[in-house]
Amino acid sequence: MPNKPMNTDLLDRAIVFAVRAHAGTERRGKGFPYVVHPLEAMAIVATMTPDQELLAAAALHDTVEDTDVTTEQIRLEFGERVAALVAAETDIRMDGMKREDSWHARKQAAIDRLAQASTDAKMVALGDKLSNMRAIARDYAAQNDRLWQLFRTADPQEHAWHYRGLADALRELDGTTAYQEFEQLIKQVFG
Repeated sequence: MPNKPMNTDLLDRAIVFAVRAHAGTERRGKGFPYVVHPLEAMAIVATMTPDQELLAAAALHDTVEDTDVTTEQIRLEFGERVAALVAAETDIRMDGMKREDSWHARKQAAIDRLAQASTDAKMVALGDKLSNMRAIARDYAAQNDRLWQLFRTADPQEHAWHYRGLADALRELDGTTAYQEFEQLIKQVFG
């Protein structure tokens, strides 16, 4: 008996939307299209769940933060749940502070939010953070401490603090291979 085809309409639309939203942008210092990152985040989330709304949110997770797309546009296109998951993964701006100056406060706020977030929001976040940590591990192996100059904050101890805080906030997912890889890469890069 043949398998019933999976309905991927929502996810397919989200992938196309993300590709268009990130069109023409490069992943900072990487030399490849930005959209590779959200698609990798989506693939990581797929190792934890087949939930199409979670996969769509992972594909869309940077659209509000890094493009002209609004949360309302995501809500209209993909529904309330996807919009809420994307909003949960969007960096909060600190009023009256430059992005560079607010780095630590923004990261602490994100860790605190994530610690209280739903399991669904944590899965989307883990997709994003593991994708980032994979890139950091690859780049660190090739560039060593020169890597940190690509970031708004060049202090590797700040990055170690940030990723360890994220790991603590995401510990609910420690039974997944994605979380285990995330934790292993943090140890590999930061000791």
